[in-house]
Amino acid sequence: MKIDQIYTGCLAQGAYYIESKGEVAIIDPLRETQPYVSMAEKNKATIKYIFETHFHADFVSGHVDLARKTGATIVYGPGAKTEFDIHQATDGEIFELGDVKIKVLHTPGHTLESSTFLLIDEAGKEHAIFSGDTLFIGDVGRPDLAQKGDITQDDLAGMLYDSLRNKVMTLPDEVIVYPAHGAGSACGKNMSKETSDTLGNQKKNNYALRADMTREEFIKEVTDGLLPPPQYFAQNVAMNKSAETDGVDKILETGNVGLDVETFEAMANHEGALVLDTRNQQEFAKGFVPNSIFIGITGSFAPWVGALITDLQQPIVFLADEGREEEVVTRLSRVGYDNTLGYLKGGIEAWKAVGKEVDTITSVSADTFKTELEAGNANVLDVRKPGEYISEHIEKAKNTPLDFINDEMARIDKSTEYYIHCAGGYRSMIFASILKSRGYDKVIDVAGGFKAIKEAGIPVTDYVCPSTLD
Repeated sequence: MKIDQIYTGCLAQGAYYIESKGEVAIIDPLRETQPYVSMAEKNKATIKYIFETHFHADFVSGHVDLARKTGATIVYGPGAKTEFDIHQATDGEIFELGDVKIKVLHTPGHTLESSTFLLIDEAGKEHAIFSGDTLFIGDVGRPDLAQKGDITQDDLAGMLYDSLRNKVMTLPDEVIVYPAHGAGSACGKNMSKETSDTLGNQKKNNYALRADMTREEFIKEVTDGLLPPPQYFAQNVAMNKSAETDGVDKILETGNVGLDVETFEAMANHEGALVLDTRNQQEFAKGFVPNSIFIGITGSFAPWVGALITDLQQPIVFLADEGREEEVVTRLSRVGYDNTLGYLKGGIEAWKAVGKEVDTITSVSADTFKTELEAGNANVLDVRKPGEYISEHIEKAKNTPLDFINDEMARIDKSTEYYIHCAGGYRSMIFASILKSRGYDKVIDVAGGFKAIKEAGIPVTDYVCPSTLD
Protein backbone atom coordinates (compact mmCIF):
# COMPACT_ATOMS: atom_id res chain seq x y z
CA MET A 1 0.00 0.00 0.00
CA LYS A 2 1.25 3.44 -0.96
CA ILE A 3 -0.16 6.79 0.23
CA ASP A 4 1.09 10.11 -1.14
CA GLN A 5 -0.18 13.45 0.09
CA ILE A 6 0.10 16.00 -2.71
CA TYR A 7 -0.01 19.31 -0.86
CA THR A 8 -0.42 22.62 -2.68
CA GLY A 9 0.68 25.46 -0.41
CA CYS A 10 -0.94 28.41 -2.18
CA LEU A 11 -4.36 26.78 -1.70
CA ALA A 12 -3.45 25.01 1.55
CA GLN A 13 -4.98 21.95 -0.13
CA GLY A 14 -4.18 18.26 0.16
CA ALA A 15 -4.97 15.75 -2.58
CA TYR A 16 -4.15 12.07 -2.11
CA TYR A 17 -2.79 9.22 -4.21
CA ILE A 18 -3.48 5.73 -2.82
CA GLU A 19 -2.12 2.65 -4.58
CA SER A 20 -2.39 -1.08 -3.92
CA LYS A 21 -1.44 -3.92 -6.29
CA GLY A 22 -1.50 -1.72 -9.37
CA GLU A 23 -4.81 0.01 -8.61
CA VAL A 24 -5.03 3.69 -7.67
CA ALA A 25 -7.55 5.96 -6.01
CA ILE A 26 -7.20 9.74 -6.16
CA ILE A 27 -8.92 11.80 -3.47
CA ASP A 28 -9.86 15.47 -4.01
CA PRO A 29 -7.72 16.10 -7.13
CA LEU A 30 -6.65 19.56 -8.21
CA ARG A 31 -7.66 20.79 -11.64
CA GLU A 32 -4.32 19.99 -13.28
CA THR A 33 -4.61 16.23 -13.67
CA GLN A 34 -1.40 15.26 -15.45
CA PRO A 35 0.61 14.82 -12.22
CA TYR A 36 -1.77 12.06 -11.10
CA VAL A 37 -1.70 10.37 -14.50
CA SER A 38 2.10 10.55 -14.56
CA MET A 39 2.41 9.06 -11.07
CA ALA A 40 0.24 6.12 -12.04
CA GLU A 41 2.10 5.58 -15.32
CA LYS A 42 5.45 5.68 -13.53
CA ASN A 43 4.24 2.98 -11.14
CA LYS A 44 2.61 0.98 -13.96
CA ALA A 45 -0.70 1.36 -12.16
CA THR A 46 -4.27 2.17 -13.20
CA ILE A 47 -6.42 4.92 -11.70
CA LYS A 48 -9.63 3.10 -10.74
CA TYR A 49 -11.47 5.61 -8.55
CA ILE A 50 -11.66 9.36 -8.02
CA PHE A 51 -13.13 10.07 -4.60
CA GLU A 52 -14.52 13.53 -3.80
CA THR A 53 -15.11 14.27 -0.12
CA HIS A 54 -17.63 17.00 -1.02
CA PHE A 55 -18.33 19.75 -3.54
CA HIS A 56 -15.31 21.96 -3.06
CA ALA A 57 -15.85 25.72 -2.83
CA ASP A 58 -12.29 27.02 -2.68
CA PHE A 59 -10.92 25.37 -5.82
CA VAL A 60 -12.05 23.75 -9.06
CA SER A 61 -11.50 20.00 -8.96
CA GLY A 62 -9.99 17.96 -11.78
CA HIS A 63 -12.35 15.03 -11.34
CA VAL A 64 -14.17 15.28 -14.68
CA ASP A 65 -11.00 15.76 -16.72
CA LEU A 66 -9.21 12.96 -14.85
CA ALA A 67 -12.14 10.61 -15.44
CA ARG A 68 -12.10 11.43 -19.15
CA LYS A 69 -8.39 10.69 -19.37
CA THR A 70 -8.37 7.48 -17.34
CA GLY A 71 -11.87 6.00 -17.37
CA ALA A 72 -11.89 6.08 -13.57
CA THR A 73 -15.18 6.18 -11.66
CA ILE A 74 -16.00 9.41 -9.80
CA VAL A 75 -17.39 8.70 -6.34
CA TYR A 76 -19.33 11.16 -4.19
CA GLY A 77 -21.17 10.61 -0.95
CA PRO A 78 -24.94 10.31 -0.43
CA GLY A 79 -27.10 13.07 -1.87
CA ALA A 80 -24.59 14.47 -4.36
CA LYS A 81 -26.15 15.62 -7.62
CA THR A 82 -24.00 16.47 -10.65
CA GLU A 83 -24.32 17.08 -14.40
CA PHE A 84 -21.89 14.20 -15.11
CA ASP A 85 -21.88 10.50 -14.32
CA ILE A 86 -20.89 9.57 -10.79
CA HIS A 87 -21.23 6.66 -8.42
CA GLN A 88 -23.28 8.06 -5.56
CA ALA A 89 -22.08 5.99 -2.64
CA THR A 90 -24.19 4.81 0.26
CA ASP A 91 -23.15 5.21 3.87
CA GLY A 92 -20.92 2.27 4.81
CA GLU A 93 -20.28 1.20 1.21
CA ILE A 94 -16.89 -0.43 0.65
CA PHE A 95 -14.71 -0.10 -2.45
CA GLU A 96 -12.00 -2.65 -3.22
CA LEU A 97 -8.62 -1.25 -4.27
CA GLY A 98 -6.02 -3.96 -4.78
CA ASP A 99 -5.50 -5.53 -1.35
CA VAL A 100 -7.03 -2.61 0.59
CA LYS A 101 -10.54 -1.28 1.07
CA ILE A 102 -12.01 2.21 1.22
CA LYS A 103 -15.16 2.59 3.30
CA VAL A 104 -17.53 5.53 2.91
CA LEU A 105 -18.56 7.29 6.11
CA HIS A 106 -21.28 9.85 5.39
CA THR A 107 -20.34 12.83 7.59
CA PRO A 108 -22.67 15.75 6.75
CA GLY A 109 -22.13 19.11 8.40
CA HIS A 110 -19.65 21.07 6.32
CA THR A 111 -21.93 20.23 3.41
CA LEU A 112 -24.81 17.77 3.16
CA GLU A 113 -22.96 15.28 0.94
CA SER A 114 -19.66 15.51 2.86
CA SER A 115 -18.10 12.11 3.36
CA THR A 116 -15.02 10.78 5.09
CA PHE A 117 -13.17 7.90 3.44
CA LEU A 118 -11.79 5.24 5.77
CA LEU A 119 -8.80 3.29 4.46
CA ILE A 120 -8.63 -0.32 5.67
CA ASP A 121 -5.22 -1.91 5.09
CA GLU A 122 -4.23 -5.37 3.82
CA ALA A 123 -4.60 -6.87 7.30
CA GLY A 124 -8.11 -5.46 7.75
CA LYS A 125 -6.93 -2.73 10.13
CA GLU A 126 -8.48 0.75 10.06
CA HIS A 127 -5.43 2.70 8.94
CA ALA A 128 -6.40 6.27 7.95
CA ILE A 129 -9.25 8.63 7.21
CA PHE A 130 -9.38 11.14 4.39
CA SER A 131 -11.63 13.61 6.13
CA GLY A 132 -12.09 16.35 3.53
CA ASP A 133 -13.46 19.43 5.28
CA THR A 134 -15.19 17.45 8.02
CA LEU A 135 -12.13 17.31 10.27
CA PHE A 136 -8.98 19.41 9.97
CA ILE A 137 -5.88 19.34 12.12
CA GLY A 138 -6.87 21.66 14.95
CA ASP A 139 -10.27 22.56 13.57
CA VAL A 140 -13.38 21.40 11.72
CA GLY A 141 -15.03 22.63 8.54
CA ARG A 142 -17.14 25.77 8.59
CA PRO A 143 -20.87 24.92 8.56
CA ASP A 144 -22.17 28.01 6.76
CA LEU A 145 -21.39 27.23 3.12
CA ALA A 146 -24.26 24.84 2.32
CA GLN A 147 -27.16 26.75 3.87
CA LYS A 148 -30.26 26.53 1.71
CA GLY A 149 -33.99 26.47 2.17
CA ASP A 150 -34.79 25.80 5.80
CA ILE A 151 -31.28 24.49 6.60
CA THR A 152 -29.31 27.01 8.67
CA GLN A 153 -25.65 27.08 9.66
CA ASP A 154 -26.70 25.98 13.15
CA ASP A 155 -28.48 22.98 11.64
CA LEU A 156 -25.36 22.06 9.71
CA ALA A 157 -23.17 22.58 12.76
CA GLY A 158 -25.41 20.18 14.66
CA MET A 159 -25.07 17.62 11.88
CA LEU A 160 -21.29 18.06 12.02
CA TYR A 161 -21.31 17.43 15.77
CA ASP A 162 -23.22 14.19 15.22
CA SER A 163 -20.97 13.12 12.34
CA LEU A 164 -17.81 13.62 14.37
CA ARG A 165 -19.13 11.91 17.50
CA ASN A 166 -20.88 9.00 15.78
CA LYS A 167 -18.66 8.30 12.76
CA VAL A 168 -15.17 9.71 13.33
CA MET A 169 -14.40 9.79 17.05
CA THR A 170 -15.44 6.16 17.46
CA LEU A 171 -12.46 5.07 15.32
CA PRO A 172 -9.18 3.88 16.94
CA ASP A 173 -6.83 6.58 18.23
CA GLU A 174 -3.99 5.39 15.99
CA VAL A 175 -5.96 6.11 12.81
CA ILE A 176 -4.17 8.80 10.76
CA VAL A 177 -6.16 11.90 9.81
CA TYR A 178 -5.50 13.26 6.32
CA PRO A 179 -7.59 16.45 5.80
CA ALA A 180 -8.31 18.39 2.62
CA HIS A 181 -6.81 21.63 3.96
CA GLY A 182 -4.29 23.16 6.34
CA ALA A 183 -3.52 26.62 7.74
CA GLY A 184 -4.33 29.42 5.31
CA SER A 185 -7.55 27.97 3.92
CA ALA A 186 -10.79 29.90 4.33
CA CYS A 187 -12.68 26.63 4.88
CA GLY A 188 -12.03 26.73 8.64
CA LYS A 189 -11.04 29.18 11.40
CA ASN A 190 -8.15 27.68 13.35
CA MET A 191 -6.33 25.12 11.22
CA SER A 192 -2.88 23.90 12.14
CA LYS A 193 0.11 24.22 9.82
CA GLU A 194 0.47 20.43 10.19
CA THR A 195 -1.14 18.46 7.37
CA SER A 196 -1.76 15.13 9.14
CA ASP A 197 -2.00 13.73 12.65
CA THR A 198 -3.38 10.78 14.58
CA LEU A 199 -7.00 10.84 15.60
CA GLY A 200 -5.92 10.30 19.21
CA ASN A 201 -3.90 13.52 19.19
CA GLN A 202 -6.80 15.38 17.68
CA LYS A 203 -9.12 14.13 20.40
CA LYS A 204 -6.70 15.68 22.91
CA ASN A 205 -5.84 18.91 21.08
CA ASN A 206 -8.68 19.87 18.73
CA TYR A 207 -11.14 22.17 20.51
CA ALA A 208 -14.06 20.73 18.52
CA LEU A 209 -13.42 17.14 19.69
CA ARG A 210 -13.53 17.76 23.44
CA ALA A 211 -15.06 14.72 25.10
CA ASP A 212 -17.21 16.81 27.44
CA MET A 213 -18.47 19.20 24.78
CA THR A 214 -22.24 19.43 24.45
CA ARG A 215 -24.00 19.81 21.11
CA GLU A 216 -25.00 23.38 22.01
CA GLU A 217 -21.42 24.30 22.98
CA PHE A 218 -20.13 22.83 19.72
CA ILE A 219 -22.60 24.81 17.62
CA LYS A 220 -21.69 28.03 19.40
CA GLU A 221 -17.93 27.56 19.19
CA VAL A 222 -17.88 26.39 15.57
CA THR A 223 -20.10 29.22 14.29
CA ASP A 224 -18.63 32.00 16.45
CA GLY A 225 -16.42 34.47 14.60
CA LEU A 226 -17.00 33.14 11.11
CA LEU A 227 -16.15 35.74 8.47
CA PRO A 228 -18.25 35.82 5.29
CA PRO A 229 -16.95 33.28 2.76
CA PRO A 230 -15.01 34.61 -0.24
CA GLN A 231 -17.32 35.56 -3.09
CA TYR A 232 -15.93 32.97 -5.50
CA PHE A 233 -16.84 29.99 -3.30
CA ALA A 234 -20.39 29.57 -4.65
CA GLN A 235 -19.16 29.88 -8.23
CA ASN A 236 -16.54 27.18 -7.71
CA VAL A 237 -19.17 24.84 -6.27
CA ALA A 238 -21.24 25.34 -9.44
CA MET A 239 -18.21 24.58 -11.62
CA ASN A 240 -17.52 21.41 -9.64
CA LYS A 241 -21.05 20.18 -10.38
CA SER A 242 -20.81 21.00 -14.10
CA ALA A 243 -19.89 18.65 -16.93
CA GLU A 244 -18.69 21.59 -19.03
CA THR A 245 -15.66 22.58 -16.95
CA ASP A 246 -12.51 22.40 -19.05
CA GLY A 247 -9.24 20.85 -18.01
CA VAL A 248 -6.14 22.97 -17.54
CA ASP A 249 -4.61 21.80 -20.83
CA LYS A 250 -7.22 23.67 -22.89
CA ILE A 251 -6.97 26.82 -20.77
CA LEU A 252 -3.19 26.94 -21.22
CA GLU A 253 -3.63 26.98 -25.01
CA THR A 254 -5.25 30.42 -24.88
CA GLY A 255 -3.81 31.80 -21.65
CA ASN A 256 -0.12 30.97 -21.88
CA VAL A 257 0.46 33.19 -24.92
CA GLY A 258 3.01 36.01 -25.22
CA LEU A 259 1.56 39.33 -26.42
CA ASP A 260 3.48 42.27 -27.86
CA VAL A 261 2.91 45.68 -26.29
CA GLU A 262 0.42 46.85 -28.92
CA THR A 263 -1.74 43.73 -28.63
CA PHE A 264 -1.49 43.70 -24.84
CA GLU A 265 -2.66 47.33 -24.66
CA ALA A 266 -5.47 46.65 -27.10
CA MET A 267 -6.69 43.76 -24.97
CA ALA A 268 -6.86 46.07 -21.96
CA ASN A 269 -8.42 49.03 -23.76
CA HIS A 270 -10.81 47.35 -26.19
CA GLU A 271 -11.53 43.88 -24.78
CA GLY A 272 -12.03 45.08 -21.22
CA ALA A 273 -9.25 42.85 -19.95
CA LEU A 274 -8.02 43.38 -16.40
CA VAL A 275 -4.26 43.92 -16.22
CA LEU A 276 -2.92 41.71 -13.42
CA ASP A 277 0.68 42.16 -12.29
CA THR A 278 2.04 39.07 -10.53
CA ARG A 279 5.63 40.19 -9.83
CA ASN A 280 7.18 40.91 -6.44
CA GLN A 281 5.43 43.77 -4.65
CA GLN A 282 8.48 46.02 -4.44
CA GLU A 283 9.23 45.54 -8.15
CA PHE A 284 5.62 46.41 -8.89
CA ALA A 285 5.84 49.59 -6.77
CA LYS A 286 8.83 50.84 -8.80
CA GLY A 287 6.93 50.78 -12.08
CA PHE A 288 3.76 49.21 -13.47
CA VAL A 289 1.26 49.52 -16.31
CA PRO A 290 -1.25 52.20 -15.27
CA ASN A 291 -4.51 50.86 -13.81
CA SER A 292 -3.09 47.38 -13.29
CA ILE A 293 -3.78 45.40 -10.12
CA PHE A 294 -1.02 43.74 -8.13
CA ILE A 295 -1.54 40.21 -6.79
CA GLY A 296 1.86 38.56 -6.52
CA ILE A 297 2.35 34.95 -7.56
CA THR A 298 4.65 34.43 -4.56
CA GLY A 299 1.93 34.55 -1.95
CA SER A 300 -1.66 33.41 -1.49
CA PHE A 301 -2.25 34.26 -5.12
CA ALA A 302 -5.28 32.22 -6.13
CA PRO A 303 -7.36 32.87 -2.98
CA TRP A 304 -6.81 36.62 -3.27
CA VAL A 305 -7.71 36.60 -6.96
CA GLY A 306 -10.87 34.74 -6.01
CA ALA A 307 -11.71 37.12 -3.21
CA LEU A 308 -11.14 40.34 -5.18
CA ILE A 309 -12.02 39.69 -8.83
CA THR A 310 -15.76 39.16 -8.66
CA ASP A 311 -16.42 37.88 -12.19
CA LEU A 312 -14.95 34.47 -13.06
CA GLN A 313 -15.45 35.32 -16.75
CA GLN A 314 -13.38 38.52 -16.46
CA PRO A 315 -10.83 38.64 -19.31
CA ILE A 316 -7.32 38.87 -17.84
CA VAL A 317 -3.94 39.80 -19.29
CA PHE A 318 -0.96 39.70 -17.00
CA LEU A 319 2.67 40.47 -16.29
CA ALA A 320 4.89 37.78 -14.78
CA ASP A 321 8.51 37.06 -14.07
CA GLU A 322 10.05 35.25 -17.01
CA GLY A 323 9.46 31.52 -16.77
CA ARG A 324 6.43 31.75 -14.48
CA GLU A 325 3.78 32.50 -17.10
CA GLU A 326 2.36 28.96 -17.21
CA GLU A 327 2.25 28.88 -13.42
CA VAL A 328 0.12 32.04 -13.38
CA VAL A 329 -2.42 30.62 -15.85
CA THR A 330 -2.56 27.31 -13.98
CA ARG A 331 -3.08 28.94 -10.60
CA LEU A 332 -5.79 31.22 -11.98
CA SER A 333 -7.59 28.20 -13.38
CA ARG A 334 -7.49 26.43 -10.01
CA VAL A 335 -10.07 28.90 -8.71
CA GLY A 336 -12.10 29.14 -11.93
CA TYR A 337 -10.56 32.07 -13.82
CA ASP A 338 -10.39 30.54 -17.28
CA ASN A 339 -10.55 33.64 -19.47
CA THR A 340 -6.84 34.49 -19.46
CA LEU A 341 -5.85 36.02 -22.81
CA GLY A 342 -2.07 36.13 -22.51
CA TYR A 343 0.88 37.90 -20.91
CA LEU A 344 3.07 40.89 -21.80
CA LYS A 345 6.04 39.47 -23.64
CA GLY A 346 9.21 41.09 -22.30
CA GLY A 347 7.37 42.36 -19.23
CA ILE A 348 7.52 45.91 -17.92
CA GLU A 349 10.83 46.53 -19.70
CA ALA A 350 9.16 45.96 -23.08
CA TRP A 351 6.42 48.39 -22.05
CA LYS A 352 8.98 51.04 -21.12
CA ALA A 353 11.07 50.44 -24.24
CA VAL A 354 8.32 51.74 -26.54
CA GLY A 355 7.75 54.84 -24.40
CA LYS A 356 4.54 53.81 -22.66
CA GLU A 357 3.51 55.57 -19.47
CA VAL A 358 4.49 53.89 -16.21
CA ASP A 359 2.86 54.43 -12.83
CA THR A 360 4.45 53.95 -9.39
CA ILE A 361 3.46 53.54 -5.75
CA THR A 362 5.54 55.15 -3.02
CA SER A 363 6.81 52.54 -0.58
CA VAL A 364 8.56 53.73 2.58
CA SER A 365 10.48 51.99 5.32
CA ALA A 366 9.00 51.52 8.79
CA ASP A 367 11.57 54.03 10.12
CA THR A 368 10.36 56.71 7.70
CA PHE A 369 6.78 55.85 8.60
CA LYS A 370 7.67 56.22 12.29
CA THR A 371 8.93 59.77 11.69
CA GLU A 372 5.68 60.74 9.98
CA LEU A 373 3.62 59.16 12.76
CA GLU A 374 5.54 61.06 15.44
CA ALA A 375 5.00 64.29 13.53
CA GLY A 376 1.26 63.58 13.48
CA ASN A 377 1.17 63.51 9.69
CA ALA A 378 0.01 59.94 9.04
CA ASN A 379 -3.46 58.58 8.39
CA VAL A 380 -3.06 54.82 8.71
CA LEU A 381 -5.05 52.04 7.07
CA ASP A 382 -4.39 48.61 8.58
CA VAL A 383 -5.63 46.15 5.93
CA ARG A 384 -5.19 42.96 7.96
CA LYS A 385 -8.10 40.78 9.03
CA PRO A 386 -10.16 41.98 12.03
CA GLY A 387 -8.72 39.30 14.32
CA GLU A 388 -5.16 40.36 13.47
CA TYR A 389 -6.04 43.99 14.09
CA ILE A 390 -7.78 43.38 17.41
CA SER A 391 -4.90 41.30 18.73
CA GLU A 392 -2.37 44.13 18.17
CA HIS A 393 -2.35 47.37 16.17
CA ILE A 394 -1.14 50.96 15.92
CA GLU A 395 -3.38 53.00 18.22
CA LYS A 396 -4.88 55.37 15.63
CA ALA A 397 -4.88 53.01 12.67
CA LYS A 398 -8.21 52.29 11.00
CA ASN A 399 -8.92 48.65 10.23
CA THR A 400 -9.95 48.35 6.57
CA PRO A 401 -9.48 44.66 5.72
CA LEU A 402 -8.42 43.88 2.17
CA ASP A 403 -11.12 41.18 2.04
CA PHE A 404 -13.78 43.90 2.25
CA ILE A 405 -12.15 46.69 0.25
CA ASN A 406 -15.24 47.27 -1.88
CA ASP A 407 -17.29 47.92 1.26
CA GLU A 408 -14.70 50.43 2.48
CA MET A 409 -14.26 52.54 -0.66
CA ALA A 410 -16.91 55.13 0.26
CA ARG A 411 -15.07 55.83 3.53
CA ILE A 412 -11.70 56.49 1.89
CA ASP A 413 -11.18 60.12 0.90
CA LYS A 414 -9.38 60.75 -2.40
CA SER A 415 -7.96 64.03 -1.10
CA THR A 416 -6.38 62.41 2.00
CA GLU A 417 -2.93 60.82 2.06
CA TYR A 418 -2.91 57.31 3.53
CA TYR A 419 -0.16 55.04 4.83
CA ILE A 420 -1.18 51.45 4.23
CA HIS A 421 0.19 48.36 5.95
CA CYS A 422 -0.61 44.67 6.46
CA ALA A 423 1.41 41.97 8.23
CA GLY A 424 4.33 41.69 5.82
CA GLY A 425 3.72 43.93 2.79
CA TYR A 426 1.83 41.66 0.38
CA ARG A 427 -1.77 42.61 1.11
CA SER A 428 -1.00 46.31 1.54
CA MET A 429 0.41 46.47 -1.98
CA ILE A 430 -2.70 44.76 -3.35
CA PHE A 431 -4.82 47.31 -1.49
CA ALA A 432 -2.74 50.24 -2.70
CA SER A 433 -2.84 49.03 -6.31
CA ILE A 434 -6.63 48.78 -6.24
CA LEU A 435 -6.90 52.30 -4.84
CA LYS A 436 -4.48 53.58 -7.49
CA SER A 437 -6.50 51.93 -10.28
CA ARG A 438 -9.59 53.75 -9.03
CA GLY A 439 -8.01 57.17 -8.97
CA TYR A 440 -6.75 57.37 -5.39
CA ASP A 441 -3.30 58.85 -5.87
CA LYS A 442 -2.27 59.65 -2.30
CA VAL A 443 -1.37 56.15 -1.15
CA ILE A 444 1.90 55.14 0.52
CA ASP A 445 2.83 51.55 1.26
CA VAL A 446 4.72 50.67 4.46
CA ALA A 447 7.31 48.11 3.36
CA GLY A 448 7.60 45.05 5.57
CA GLY A 449 4.22 45.59 7.20
CA PHE A 450 3.42 45.12 10.88
CA LYS A 451 6.52 43.02 11.48
CA ALA A 452 8.75 45.90 10.37
CA ILE A 453 6.59 48.38 12.27
CA LYS A 454 7.17 46.57 15.56
CA GLU A 455 10.88 46.19 14.85
CA ALA A 456 11.10 49.96 14.29
CA GLY A 457 9.76 50.54 17.79
CA ILE A 458 6.46 52.09 16.78
CA PRO A 459 4.04 51.88 19.75
CA VAL A 460 1.22 49.35 19.37
CA THR A 461 -1.65 48.24 21.60
CA ASP A 462 -1.17 45.53 24.21
CA TYR A 463 -1.27 42.06 22.73
CA VAL A 464 -4.52 40.10 23.00
CA CYS A 465 -4.26 36.38 22.26
CA PRO A 466 -6.59 35.59 19.31
CA SER A 467 -7.86 32.48 21.12
CA THR A 468 -9.37 34.71 23.83
CA LEU A 469 -11.28 36.91 21.39
CA ASP A 470 -15.07 36.58 21.27
